[in-house]
Amino acid sequence: MAQAAQINVLEVNTPITVEHDRKRRQFTVRLNGSHDRAVLLYEYVGKRTVDLQHTEVPDAYRGRGIAKHLAKAAMDFVVEEDLKAHLTCWYIQKYVKENPQPQYLERVLH
Repeated sequence: MAQAAQINVLEVNTPITVEHDRKRRQFTVRLNGSHDRAVLLYEYVGKRTVDLQHTEVPDAYRGRGIAKHLAKAAMDFVVEEDLKAHLTCWYIQKYVKENPQPQYLERVLH
């Protein structure tokens, strides 16, 4: 499922690709092909439950929709794996509130 992910800051239409590293329990987007990256971290807190803990996008790349792609990838993972999720990260809480898809809502633990 690993995919190359590059974003050129100057090119608005460059697609954003999210990479899922299951071993490190994180979703990442490489920025400009450099060492800079945006990341969403999660942990398993039970056999079928994950805690979506933290999303971080470097200051220079904020406001470009990168965190939204990370949050979508994480929530899609929760759905595809039929997991339950704690949303510790405020941004993912916001994403789910703004995108109240039934398949997301039924997996969120309150």
